[in-house]
Amino acid sequence: MEVPVQDGLFPDGGRAELSSFKQALRERIGDSPDIIYRDIVLGEVPGFLVYIEGMAEPRHILEAIHQDVNWRDAGLERSGEDLLQLLRERIVREGKVASVETLQQATAALLCGNTVVFLQGADRALAIGTEQLKQRDVQEASSQSVVRGPREGFTESLRDNTALVRRRIRNPRLRLWQTKLGKDTQTDVAVMHIEGKADPAVLQRLLDKIVQLELDSVLESNYIEELIQDRRYSPFPTVYNSERPDVIASSLLEGRIAVFVDGTPFVLVVPALFAQFFQSSEDYYQRGDFASLVRLLRYLCFAISLLTPSFYIAITTFHQEMIPTNLLMSLIGQREGIPFPAFIEAITMEITFEILREAGIRLPKSIGQSVSIVGTLVIGQAAVEAGLVSAAMVIVVSITAIANFALPAFNIGISVRLLRFVLMGIAASFGLYGIIIAMVMLGLHLCSLESMGIPYMTSFAPFTWRSQKDALLRLSRRTVAKYFAHESPDRSAPGQEEGAP
Repeated sequence: MEVPVQDGLFPDGGRAELSSFKQALRERIGDSPDIIYRDIVLGEVPGFLVYIEGMAEPRHILEAIHQDVNWRDAGLERSGEDLLQLLRERIVREGKVASVETLQQATAALLCGNTVVFLQGADRALAIGTEQLKQRDVQEASSQSVVRGPREGFTESLRDNTALVRRRIRNPRLRLWQTKLGKDTQTDVAVMHIEGKADPAVLQRLLDKIVQLELDSVLESNYIEELIQDRRYSPFPTVYNSERPDVIASSLLEGRIAVFVDGTPFVLVVPALFAQFFQSSEDYYQRGDFASLVRLLRYLCFAISLLTPSFYIAITTFHQEMIPTNLLMSLIGQREGIPFPAFIEAITMEITFEILREAGIRLPKSIGQSVSIVGTLVIGQAAVEAGLVSAAMVIVVSITAIANFALPAFNIGISVRLLRFVLMGIAASFGLYGIIIAMVMLGLHLCSLESMGIPYMTSFAPFTWRSQKDALLRLSRRTVAKYFAHESPDRSAPGQEEGAP
């Protein structure tokens, strides 16, 4: 009589009929054509193995079963449990092998690309690592390109990504904690830090947030990024992300913590400070004076991208007396015949440029760039000749867009684009007075933000001299600013090897 199989431990020590196990497995995962069941016989003990075609390649297991083993030792019959132990210890020479004691564990192992082996009479099964997924090779990072520096970028494989970081940090204190998130996707998520450098309080706060997440699916790191932020509705990002292994390695060495998500090349970094979004990995591969100059230029581009349209609207609408006479006469001549106020001009041109930007991203690469460039030139020139917008407004919008592209972090650029429209409306309503009030409120908001409990504006507010070595300027290569890092009391002094007297 067959023993019914339930979810949980195999009934009666797992000594149920194989047909019951197979039926229970089919009921749980379905009878899809890509799920392969293969009957096997070890000695005189029947069994079967199951794997998902395309995710697993059990060829070496099948060869071992049929060629490499004498399953009967001098006529002595072995039980199913003995044969599984022999299979685990002597036959499977590649990959990971784990015992499976529940049907739920067997299903999870199968869906991860393992091959699961069942034998009649055994109280458990074996999950053998046979994952063979098609993966993208390591290529150059596309979102954070540099002139000088490593060309490697993360891939969609979690284990490849962690290996790329371990290749750069050969420190025995590098720690990795891993879990699964998403009820439906069961996505692997890993947290990496260097013990003794990362603040334990920050690490525990991050782990608590990740453990408490209740998600149906996790397909990209942003699923987690949105939920672990201290302030979810702030326009400014408080979690940094990068697809460059050297950036993540540098962040870990500074005392930050990295979050890897299987299926995406973008790795999260916390705590993230405001100054970090203006730093590029190339700053540390160039001379300090040149890197400092470029970094100051990025801060200037941030101000230009944020304030130029609103400042132009405020000046031309409310404060014409602040414009030099010759320039004022030129602007009046350009605006003669323009039917719309400066605010409508700016909004129209900004929206048009955003549409062209999105179109350039979505179109095929072979024509996307051409369409965006040609479209901008043609539409801008046609709008000026038609008398819908002034030439000065086209210049203002163009400079604003170019300055936005100069920001090294894409997500801080998105924040600027959102705030720009708000400031334009304030400038059209209240002039320079409204802009000044808005900037004060924006500064207060920035000072109120935190990233994993660390003040977002650290190095600026509160101001510390030590952190100025890598905030506005990049002054010293020997000293890394660890203004939020935890320093273990037993750490070696700078320049001294661990264990040295």
